[in-house]
Amino acid sequence: MGRPDPEEGQLPAPVKPPDGGWGWIVLFGCFVITGFSYAFPKAVSVYFKELMKDFHVGYSDTAWISSIMLAMLYGTGPVCSIMVNQFGCRPVMLIGGLLASAGMILASFTTNIIELYLTAGVLTGLGMALNFQPSLIMLGTYFDKRRPLANGLAAAGSPVFLSSLSPLGQVLLEKFGWRGGFLIMGGLLLNCCTCGAVMRPLDMGMKRKMGKAQDKYEAKEMLPIGGKSEEGISTTDGTKKAKKAKKKPKKGKKLLDFSIFSNRGFIIYTISKFILVLGLFVPPILLVNYAKDTGVPDTEAAFLLSIIGFIDIFARPACGMVAGLKWVRPHVAYLFSFSMLFNGLTDICSARASNYTGLVIFCVFFGISYGMVGALQFEVLMAIVGSQKFSSAIGLVLLIEAFAVLIGPPSAGRLVDALKNYEVIFYLAGSEVVLSALFLAVASYCCLNRGKKKEPPPENNPSAGGGSDTEEAESDVQEAEEHSSDNHQPAHSTDNAVVAANEEANHVAEEQSGEGGGCPAGDREVLARDGCNADQMVERDSF
Repeated sequence: MGRPDPEEGQLPAPVKPPDGGWGWIVLFGCFVITGFSYAFPKAVSVYFKELMKDFHVGYSDTAWISSIMLAMLYGTGPVCSIMVNQFGCRPVMLIGGLLASAGMILASFTTNIIELYLTAGVLTGLGMALNFQPSLIMLGTYFDKRRPLANGLAAAGSPVFLSSLSPLGQVLLEKFGWRGGFLIMGGLLLNCCTCGAVMRPLDMGMKRKMGKAQDKYEAKEMLPIGGKSEEGISTTDGTKKAKKAKKKPKKGKKLLDFSIFSNRGFIIYTISKFILVLGLFVPPILLVNYAKDTGVPDTEAAFLLSIIGFIDIFARPACGMVAGLKWVRPHVAYLFSFSMLFNGLTDICSARASNYTGLVIFCVFFGISYGMVGALQFEVLMAIVGSQKFSSAIGLVLLIEAFAVLIGPPSAGRLVDALKNYEVIFYLAGSEVVLSALFLAVASYCCLNRGKKKEPPPENNPSAGGGSDTEEAESDVQEAEEHSSDNHQPAHSTDNAVVAANEEANHVAEEQSGEGGGCPAGDREVLARDGCNADQMVERDSF
């Protein structure tokens, strides 16, 4: 009777993120998922030499395994968004964990490189994609005030797992061969299912509580009062039919929300991120070969990546803590722009490094700036679109980034082959990152801040908001009439439903006049803010 139906998902108040509690378990699960998603495609490279010997292929052929994994991780973003919006995060993550594990297990039985592409590349990559995106969505659901710190801690999983999976893969290769290593790696990926199992929906407890309150209320309405028992029963039936008519049009849920493209902040972020990815991954990919060409021994050249990973482990949580400060968080987009500018200038200034000391200094500053970018990229996106539309936003952003990933590093490799000069590549990559930083900062200031100043302040009109209880009761009257006419129901049940809805409208209007106790009058948002729950509303109706 004008109150939200818990089965329809209309709660009296939005579920507030706990910023702790079970959220820390969710954060740990997101930490593990992020580590597997970003580090696993790189850790598989330790098996490439053995694969080249067994399958008689070149390095470029085996490198396609990691490329396909990354392409699936980025390119299947919209598919993940649709599945999450349709089935929820936990079922999608459980399926993704099984797919990722099955891909590596099947890869251990392959007999040619094409089968490896389909198993370790496509199947495992798809499984990790179905885990990565829902984990970020759940993280944004459980954290609000501490969300920047949570994103920083979760992002630290990438360097931690990279520094552990690569040595582990080398040990497995020496003891069990590449087939045994793939089989054990597939078993490790089953931990993604465990992480998916802990992703408990936040509103589950609230929905159960509201369902019990709704049952109590309907039970009281169905009790016979004097000689009106038959009328009360028919009124209840008419009300339930009206609710069913109300539920039917809500079944058409958006699987992928394209309305986010009307958000100017999202457009600016997407363009900036595309330009960023063109040059962000180029320096770490070419760093080892660049060091070898300058005369650095192989072992010392490989140690440069370890320096970046070690600095990255501490840079991401630290940047998350800074982004969570009260005076920084409203301007987190500019902090993200600064981190990109820092990264781009590091590439440009280090382009002429000709000795090992200069390369170590470059790795230290690159690790700091790279960690800042990794910690802030999804926090900025959550701040722009909000948690409601984040599932669709991240899917579309990852799809657009997939094109940049396929363009940037391969193009840089071709330029190196053509020019035989790494200095130009570092200048080019740094310029692209700097351009993305400047675009994000300038566009955010000009298009967003000035646009907010020009917008008139909203009028305080309570009737123009989400709708009062009286308006909902009147809408129930119209929906009950339309539903009964479409389905040719008997006239007496329709009249009973209309009478019940009219009585409800009068009853709610009396409550809004200030005579009721328990909760102050007003719409549901005011009730939720004052701390009233459904049980108090039921008790008030009994009076």
